Amino acid sequence: MTKTKKQKLSLTYKPVGFVLGWVGGSLAGALFRTTWKALRHEDDAPDALDRDRGWGEVVLAAAVQGAIFAAVRSVVDRSGAKAIERATGTWPGTGGGGRD
Repeated sequence: MTKTKKQKLSLTYKPVGFVLGWVGGSLAGALFRTTWKALRHEDDAPDALDRDRGWGEVVLAAAVQGAIFAAVRSVVDRSGAKAIERATGTWPGTGGGGRD
């Protein structure tokens, strides 16, 4: 595949990646809210500026949220890249190679 075709694929993948990121963020947010409710039996997780919450709760919420967002993002990005590879025969990330 020519270098020009690979560059076009990367530009084509950008909007797809943007949509996948938005969907993944929404899914991760819903999953975090569900997880927090199961862990602490509360509807709202604390944030760093929540005066009525202790350090432990704030840090726990941030750690759980970060782990969930990272995992969901990886699943969504990887699934999108695999779909593009199946459709075009080219891996959308840099390097163009990587196979499972």
